[in-house]
Amino acid sequence: MKNFYILIIIAAAVFGGWWYLGVQPGQPFGIGALNVPDAKESQVVELKTGDTYNLTAGWVKKNIDGREVKMLAYNDSIPGPMIKIPQGAEVTLHLTNAIDVPTTLHSHGVRLDNAYDGVPDVTQKEIPPGGSFDYKIKFPDAGVFWYHPHIDEPYTQQLGMYGNYIVTPSDSNYWPPVHQEVPITLSDILIGRDGNPVPFSKSGTDYALMGRFGNTMLTNGSTDYELSVQKGEVVQFDLTNTANTRTFNFVIPRAKMKLVGGDNGRYEHEIFVKSVVLAPSERAIIDVYFNEAGTFPMQHKTPDRTYKLGKVTVVPSKATQSYAAQFSTLRTNADMVATANALASYVTKRADKRLTLTVDLEGGMGSGGSHMMQNGQMMPNGPMDMGGSDDKIEWEDTMAMMNSMANSNNVKWQIVDRDTKKVNDDINWNFKVGDKIKISIFNDPNSTHPMQHPIHFHGQRFVVLSINGVKNTNMVWKDTTLVQKGDTVDILLEASNPGTWMAHCHIAEHLSDGMMFSFEVAS
Repeated sequence: MKNFYILIIIAAAVFGGWWYLGVQPGQPFGIGALNVPDAKESQVVELKTGDTYNLTAGWVKKNIDGREVKMLAYNDSIPGPMIKIPQGAEVTLHLTNAIDVPTTLHSHGVRLDNAYDGVPDVTQKEIPPGGSFDYKIKFPDAGVFWYHPHIDEPYTQQLGMYGNYIVTPSDSNYWPPVHQEVPITLSDILIGRDGNPVPFSKSGTDYALMGRFGNTMLTNGSTDYELSVQKGEVVQFDLTNTANTRTFNFVIPRAKMKLVGGDNGRYEHEIFVKSVVLAPSERAIIDVYFNEAGTFPMQHKTPDRTYKLGKVTVVPSKATQSYAAQFSTLRTNADMVATANALASYVTKRADKRLTLTVDLEGGMGSGGSHMMQNGQMMPNGPMDMGGSDDKIEWEDTMAMMNSMANSNNVKWQIVDRDTKKVNDDINWNFKVGDKIKISIFNDPNSTHPMQHPIHFHGQRFVVLSINGVKNTNMVWKDTTLVQKGDTVDILLEASNPGTWMAHCHIAEHLSDGMMFSFEVAS
């Protein structure tokens, strides 16, 4: 098996990246005739308690860089409909599956009833092609949430199946005043030299090592996103990272930015920021003040590269009302200060649960004894350095050919319970409603390929207590936390919602490779 991989890598180098362009074992998904509807722009759908709304997962064709590409969408739009609901409302979403694989709908970050969490074989049966399911969803928390499938995420999510919920706070003063609220989904897609999405394998998880990085950025599903505002406007951007694996560092150079909210609500203290880092599935709410006319680029900026995400055009005509004074004021939010004070004693408390994030590379992926390729260079005999970048965040696919040949047969990502030694789905935690559980998550920097992992807990919320022993001084309720290479992140999970729930890495390929476990919350 090892010699087979060596030949494939050498062939890839000789023949110009054949493997990188996505020729994978098994039959590819989703590449075919474009006899499907044109993709539409996402529409705002306002719902109230008792409403039923129909969602259909289906095929669309979309223009990406001048070429018609076959993709997936909810209600023919990428992102799907932006569903706006008042805090405390309960609605029904009737999902019809018109794609080629089974699906479900997961309402990410929403503390809903367990039966509607969308996890196949845990909370429901998968919805087969042609089937449907009614999701009765309660929205107890204000903020920005999103929906996506929980089957075949590497395929369905990168090809466009995602959309936002905006839950309007019952307190009209919950967020600072703004002129407009703009949801922004950040994603990417891997396009081959033929202009089509690189095929997806049906035989197992591909790109299993680092995840499928895209080479084309999509902002609200577009490669040329543009927003027009008036001079003096304050815009609330509701950011969601829907990418398979890419961590975004969102910037708008020259504009004044203020961080006001995160995954599940507002921070203790508002702060001015130059950029916002978002791992897959994380959200951030930022207010941006545009006090001069002109063009402001939206960018993803890494230590080595800057990517265009779109632009904001500020026209000379002035906004009729000024919120400059409110924008300049950094508010302290009494509810979150009270929460932080109530949880302060847990910072120094011994962890109730301890996890390690690591990887087991099989089939010769990480062992030596042969000449192998890395970043286009032949490696000498001996152990292979699979560590990737020295950065704590792996911003790019630095080992593209190695990553493209990594699959679920030779890469096993693991969440390890350090106390029981159980791994992934062998872990079974049991809690009761009302429990507060301190969980220490360590990302082993000495594993064969250390990289960052966004760890997501279903159905509950948590706060980050500390990172590497340094106390968090600005808490926000979250459902996902980015654990960077070598870091130890201590969180406090609030068990508030009964049922059987999942916790997992939100890199789509790592989840599909088994990097997950379940926990029970008894009422």
